[in-house]
Amino acid sequence: MSDAVHSHNAHGHGHHDDHAHGHHDDHAHGHHEEGSHGSFGSYMIGFGLSVILTAIPFWLVMSGVLHDPQLTGVVIMGFAAVQVVVHMIYFLHMNTRVEGGWSFMAMMLTIVLVVIVLSGSLWVMYHLNNNMMPHADMSAMKQMSEMP
Repeated sequence: MSDAVHSHNAHGHGHHDDHAHGHHDDHAHGHHEEGSHGSFGSYMIGFGLSVILTAIPFWLVMSGVLHDPQLTGVVIMGFAAVQVVVHMIYFLHMNTRVEGGWSFMAMMLTIVLVVIVLSGSLWVMYHLNNNMMPHADMSAMKQMSEMP
C-alpha cells in the first residue's frame, strides 16, 4: 500500500481505505496460518512412517509369522489405528492447538464412532458366521453330495 493510504487510514477517514486495511490484516492472518502447515521434512517423516506401518502388516500376513489368523488380525488393526493417527498428525496437521481444540474434539468423536461401527460390525459378522450354518452340518452336506 502507498504511504498516502496508510496516513489516510491512520486518521480513520474513508470507508474504502478501512476495507483495504482490513484486507491487509486478513493477508497477515493468512500468512500466520501458512506457518502451521508441515514442512517437507515432516511430510517425509509421515510418508516414511506410513510405508513402515503398511509394510510390517503386509510382511506379517505374507510370512505367516504369528501362525494365528485372529492374532494377526488384531495386530493389523493395531497397526491400522497407529497409521490413522500418523496421517492425522503429519498430513492433516491435527493437534489440540488448532481451532481452539475443536478439530481435536471432532477427531475424538470420529474415532469413537469408528470404533463403535467397526466393533459392532465385527461382532455381528462373527455371530452370523457361528449361528447361521453350523460347520458340522456343512461337512455332512458335503459328504452327502459326494455320494452317488
